Amino acid sequence: MTSQDNASAPKPAAKDPWDLPDVSGLVVGVLGGTGDQGRGLAYRLARAGQKVIIGSRAAERAETAAAELGLGIEGAENAECARRSDVVIVAVPWDGHAKTLDALRSELAGKLVVDCVNPLGFDKKGAYALKPAEGSAAEQAAALLPESRVTAAFHHLSAVLLQDESIEEIDTDVMVLGEDRADTDLVQALAARIPGMRGVFSGRLRNAHQVESLVANLISVNRRYKAHAGLRVTDV
Repeated sequence: MTSQDNASAPKPAAKDPWDLPDVSGLVVGVLGGTGDQGRGLAYRLARAGQKVIIGSRAAERAETAAAELGLGIEGAENAECARRSDVVIVAVPWDGHAKTLDALRSELAGKLVVDCVNPLGFDKKGAYALKPAEGSAAEQAAALLPESRVTAAFHHLSAVLLQDESIEEIDTDVMVLGEDRADTDLVQALAARIPGMRGVFSGRLRNAHQVESLVANLISVNRRYKAHAGLRVTDV
């Protein structure tokens, strides 16, 4: 084939950004699954049919939370949760983020890790963003877990809405960040399992700080308007 033939050959069609993989068979672990955000995510994903394991520093605490939630959710100590899961959501408190991940480096090797931690401080003026030395919680996770595939998502969800059994759909978008399209597609597909939600690719991990920080603004919105605000990305 000549160079002229190459120039005239039709280009392959661009991949449809909403053509997402089937993730229904993946086991999802939630580190920090006994906290409000972790419990809420575990509940919503399990309610959508996903196999979910809650992780905690104490296996008994995780098992108790899992039994309370039902839906086939299991509880386990963090290391076992990480080992048994295909995808691991990190929903631990910011002050325990680095210590938790460092201790689980080998268990999380080769796993898809979804960091949803928001580094925030609080004072009499309200919530404000903290900036980790690595740039963001997600980038700290990537630095601590060099053998894992780290993404960032699920930052802007109301734990109150997630845990409210009377709510059928949660009307919000989930901003998804990561370095590899196959990984971010998987996370987008997980978000889409929850009725009302949609995962939207929002850049690489270097852009995670502003996404994590926006939670401070949402807290201010919620306090002023007595709401449980989320986000919608328009025109996509």
